[in-house]
Amino acid sequence: MDRDGSSSFSSLKTYLLALADTPSRVARRAGSASTSFDEMSRARSRSGSDMRRSLRWFDLVGFGLGGMIGAGVFVTTGSASRLYAGPSVVVSYAIAGFCALLSAFCYTEFAVDMPVAGGAFSYIRVTFGEFAAFLTGANLILDYVLSNAAVARSFTAYLGTALGISTAAKWRVTIPAFPKGFNEIDFFAVIAVLIITVVICYSTRESSVLNMVLTSLHVLFLVFIVVVGFYRGEWKNFTKPADPVHHPGGFFPFGVSGVFNGAAMVYLSYIGYDAVSTMAEEVRNPVKDIPIGVLGSVILVTVLYCLMAASMSMLLPYDLINTEAPFSGAFRGGSDGWKWVSNVIGVGASLGILTSMLVAMLGQARYMCVIGRSSVVPAWFARVHPRTSTPVNASLFLGICTATIALFTDLDILLNLVSIGTLFVFYMVANAVIYRRYVSVGSTNTWPTLSFLFCFSLTSIIFTLIWQFGPSGKPKAFMLGACTVIAIAVLQLFHWVVPQARKPEFWGVPLMPWIPSISIFLNIFLLGSLDGPSYARFGFFSALIVLVYLLYSVHASFDAEEDGSLSHKNGEFMKESNESEDPSLKV
Repeated sequence: MDRDGSSSFSSLKTYLLALADTPSRVARRAGSASTSFDEMSRARSRSGSDMRRSLRWFDLVGFGLGGMIGAGVFVTTGSASRLYAGPSVVVSYAIAGFCALLSAFCYTEFAVDMPVAGGAFSYIRVTFGEFAAFLTGANLILDYVLSNAAVARSFTAYLGTALGISTAAKWRVTIPAFPKGFNEIDFFAVIAVLIITVVICYSTRESSVLNMVLTSLHVLFLVFIVVVGFYRGEWKNFTKPADPVHHPGGFFPFGVSGVFNGAAMVYLSYIGYDAVSTMAEEVRNPVKDIPIGVLGSVILVTVLYCLMAASMSMLLPYDLINTEAPFSGAFRGGSDGWKWVSNVIGVGASLGILTSMLVAMLGQARYMCVIGRSSVVPAWFARVHPRTSTPVNASLFLGICTATIALFTDLDILLNLVSIGTLFVFYMVANAVIYRRYVSVGSTNTWPTLSFLFCFSLTSIIFTLIWQFGPSGKPKAFMLGACTVIAIAVLQLFHWVVPQARKPEFWGVPLMPWIPSISIFLNIFLLGSLDGPSYARFGFFSALIVLVYLLYSVHASFDAEEDGSLSHKNGEFMKESNESEDPSLKV
């Protein structure tokens, strides 16, 4: 199409002509992949000023702890235990933590090799191309916004519990005309989000200092809760519900499926380490600091989660747990003479929730900034303020969106939607790290690797469907065993037949391709544990993301390619050996 050098959005006529040309533009741009060189040089230059490299490994560990602890134990534990897993929520956290650790290996390899702020968006863009990256990045930003909104509303609940105030009656305004789940207006949640938005716009370094102070205080509260919980709790609560007539008993009251359903829900707890990877552009020594920061924080948080969940399960039978404020509610409801502890926990939880919001909002802004660099959203989002060295535009926009959702949306409506989006993103990153190791564009055939990823994912999906819907008995066990054998055979055949196209120069996932493949399986398996309405909401938002891509993003990136800002996948690819020739880009 002859555009005469004009933008697709310069007038209504040119936009309509661009829409008519959408199929050819999608064919040209959807699979267009970037390179590490482009992400670390030309794409970064579109932000104007650089982000300041001021973070060390202990900053990253602090961000990881602060980002994960508040969102996990103090938001999802109550719902996961009461509705899905019961006392076996301890095992749910262990499973989710193991799954997160495997995904963290994949993130770390990318972050060390390509220390940019784009996280999963950049990792997918250099492997599977623009459309897959946009779908992944947009889902991840949606996850961040929704999880921050959920955490903000939980902050109100815990602060109310700390002060002995009924949140619903005193601090939330009920509007009967609105549908249930969207009719409780929460102004305190909005205030918390807006204050944190101002903080992260000011400085990343100062945000890190604030996070370290709040996280240190919060960890002390966690140790206090664990010690008091084990001291005051009763072992019988691990197996006996308060109402055995209406609720099943035992450590696994809802069976093995309940454990995995709970693991899928509490997986929201681990979204914090993903935010750590978005700080890679601001880390002084990525080779050393990123692996310690990402992997170390996941391991520490998993241990803390399991201990916290165990102490909560000892304090109260699972059918009495408060889903919005489980820990302070446990002391208030079941520990005579120790009800004051619930007030202390409310204060500590409020601090932890603030730190998790701080870290997650830092991460979501950097994702939006890098997506802006790719031209699939307006370049306004990519601007880095020259004085603060932070993506102010992206921070303000997403902060306002988060505050708006936190104003009226109920906690339970947000959690499962966030879990499904997070699992999808981690699944994509695990696929991407295998693709990047075994495919070198222009010199290797992509089909063996793509065929393996397709077959392994398909086998994992079949296994999950049989597990969820197959009737109990020997036929089900046989089919599950057959799927396991097929998956292992496909994986081992790929390992023997297809050689790795590149080896990481500094840090790589060990036991390739086993670890990322297990991560793929676990993410699919946990996805199968979520309910139908979650998939309906996820499908709706994914369709909306695709619509935005077709109506705006593909045309904006096409214009950028025509202007020379972006390269076409068959045009300006650089081999990995050439990407490292510029010494300024080396880690």
